[in-house]
Amino acid sequence: MAFTFQINNNVEFTHDEKLLKKAKAFKPVLQHTTITSHKIVKVTKNADELGGYGVIPIAKFNTSSKPLKKGESIILDFGDHHVGHFSIHIDSVGSPMDAPLTLRIKFAEMPIELTQNSTDYKGWLSSSWIQEELIHLDVLPFELKLPRRYSFRYVELTVVDTSPKWQAVFSAPKLETETSVNTKNLKSVKITDPQLKKIYNVGLKTLQDCMQTVFEDGPKRDRRLWIGDLRLQALADYATFKDTTLVKRCLYLFGAMASKDGRIPANVFTRPENTPDDTFLFDYSLFFISILNDLMDFEPDYKVLNDLYPVAKKQIDFALTKVSPYGELKLDDNYPVFIDWSNDFDKTTAGQAILIYVLKQFINLTNQIGDDSTKYQSALDVISAFAKHDLFNQDAKLFISGPKQEFNIASQVWMVLAQVMSEKENKVIMQTTVSKLFPVKNIATPYMYHHIVEALFVSGLKDQGTKLLKQYWGKMISLGADTFWESFDPDKPNYSPYGSTLLNSYCHAWSCTPVYLIQRYLLAEE
Repeated sequence: MAFTFQINNNVEFTHDEKLLKKAKAFKPVLQHTTITSHKIVKVTKNADELGGYGVIPIAKFNTSSKPLKKGESIILDFGDHHVGHFSIHIDSVGSPMDAPLTLRIKFAEMPIELTQNSTDYKGWLSSSWIQEELIHLDVLPFELKLPRRYSFRYVELTVVDTSPKWQAVFSAPKLETETSVNTKNLKSVKITDPQLKKIYNVGLKTLQDCMQTVFEDGPKRDRRLWIGDLRLQALADYATFKDTTLVKRCLYLFGAMASKDGRIPANVFTRPENTPDDTFLFDYSLFFISILNDLMDFEPDYKVLNDLYPVAKKQIDFALTKVSPYGELKLDDNYPVFIDWSNDFDKTTAGQAILIYVLKQFINLTNQIGDDSTKYQSALDVISAFAKHDLFNQDAKLFISGPKQEFNIASQVWMVLAQVMSEKENKVIMQTTVSKLFPVKNIATPYMYHHIVEALFVSGLKDQGTKLLKQYWGKMISLGADTFWESFDPDKPNYSPYGSTLLNSYCHAWSCTPVYLIQRYLLAEE
């Protein structure tokens, strides 16, 4: 698995104030709920849960809970994953307070995080993402309200030091949650399969906790608007909360801050001010078109389309400059295609397929807005012909990719999703993929697994799609997931792309899509 930071300091960006103003108008008011913890738990070894650790309840939390002296700790369980602000009342008992309280507070989405020492972290991602605070309090009693927002279920309170003369006592732990949506007004979904129902509910919670003032990729880390995540979150949102205003806000933010050459950045920041990141990915830029097209399919808004169509057109026009006269997509390291974190497979054919997939969507937008699509239809014909004649191996019934002509899952999946071949041929391609390229190996993101499952459904392999969905997302639940994770390799459950599970995001946007997959491909037939 691999990911490389991009640093493009020389790129210049636009800041379209008209579009930014519209993005601001769609900014949601966050909703808050106060949750209290009434349970103290202990981390124990459990071979069935992630990393071999789970928790067991040991006591109820109340105002008469045991005072803590130097080196002692308690772990509070808030019962489910939440995003928000933590507060707690702290007092002293015993002799007069003759020294400050030094308190360490650790927040965890999963029990395995509580077993690790942050000082041991040696990963390549910034350790400042570790959810931990070291606090000194000179005077007690004190109502501690942490200003930073956290993403967690568990809170460990450790008294680093006090004085031999007194102890610290804790009461009234509270969590004020933050999200832009709630489940109160959601229409109930009847799912008879108990495992699918559990997967659906955990996916819904994942989506809810990632829906903040933008569709965040992860509320623990990075807390940013990434366009690849946004595309999948929007589809999940249409199946559940149907909050199109948040989708529009995110589209306007991306549309307002493209580079001077027209490309949409892979992600943007919204605090302290709206700022585009200097990271560019070929497929992510194109997905601006997909998100706009999906929105128009779900809830046509021609004012939004008129505002953002010129931005969408720049994406496809720039992408077509990377295509040879014969229809072959040729990318370089300055504008890579993402597809998945893994660099263990060649991505050129998958990139070609995504261009076809998005080009079809762009032509649909041109027809809606009344623009001339002749140029784009011609490009689609040439690019699709190259895929059929030069990339498809008739003997193997699979697409090849790269100079070594390798067969990989991503190539087949994206060519099927792009519907380059007929329905009958697509079914054969995915049947061959299952028989020759499964089980899935060296892929550890729900992002890529989503596309594999959807390709199975699209090609008519409902049973295989359902089986993989249950195996992958169901396995996370069996390992203790309250929300779905950023990365997960069933063969290596403790895998981290960052060198430590302390930095893993256990609530992540691109993993929420079972709500969409179940609604569209399984419930639609009932």
